[in-house]
Amino acid sequence: MYALLLLVGFLAGTIGSLVGLGGGVIIVPSLLFLGASHLIPTVSPQVAVGTSLVVIIFNGLSSTLSYMKDKMVDYRSGLLFFIGSGPGAMLGAWANQSLSLAHFSLYFGLFLISVSFLLMFTKKSTEQSKQKHFRVTRTYITNEGDTVTYGYHPMTAISIAFMVGFFGGIFGIGGGSLMVPAMILLFFFPPHVAVATSMFIVFLSSLVSSVTHMVMGNVQWWFVLLLVPGVWFGAKTGAWMNKRLKSKTIVFILRVVLILLGVRLIIQGIS
Repeated sequence: MYALLLLVGFLAGTIGSLVGLGGGVIIVPSLLFLGASHLIPTVSPQVAVGTSLVVIIFNGLSSTLSYMKDKMVDYRSGLLFFIGSGPGAMLGAWANQSLSLAHFSLYFGLFLISVSFLLMFTKKSTEQSKQKHFRVTRTYITNEGDTVTYGYHPMTAISIAFMVGFFGGIFGIGGGSLMVPAMILLFFFPPHVAVATSMFIVFLSSLVSSVTHMVMGNVQWWFVLLLVPGVWFGAKTGAWMNKRLKSKTIVFILRVVLILLGVRLIIQGIS
């Protein structure tokens, strides 16, 4: 059991840090599957989510500390997005209790797969960003030596972040799976900066979201102790890999993850 949870934590930390996801998309299904297989004590979906959120705090912190060293985290943008995504995620989690999600899951899964294909056009979007006039602008030099300009209008960014947080909260997939594509496609963030900033947002979001589950007793602390070491070093590994990969490789891996998430939601919607 110990080795299994360490491995789950390591995989969640590595993949989450590599493409800007929290890791809950791996931890929650893994806990439920291992419990159903009697490889670990069985937990309810609520406890799986609550435990995952506490673990993701360490994933976000470890990743952010790693990306900080290379100045890849856009803190101001991350805080601005969090103003929208934080309340959105809490509202989405509340709405989750009262909505029938079968059809929503099906359509949202198809939407995620569509987003993965839209990411094929990131190069064209980056070129278009040079003609855009944003109220807030940033520049970043990529691993390939290209200077990229990106930016946004604050109120638009907050509104989109709210919707991202809301849908992430409803489907329990974490805002990063939508926030990273939104930053790349809508605000022309370089993929490396989008991933690093997303992990900063994930850290802040998980801090807020986990409190409710702690109060409600939806945290299996023994699992947390076993998952955190794997997540911590997995996040370091994912950040290390991210820094050495080209932007188009990061986008490709993100597209694969979005397709897998989409397929999972479609199956959940039709089952």
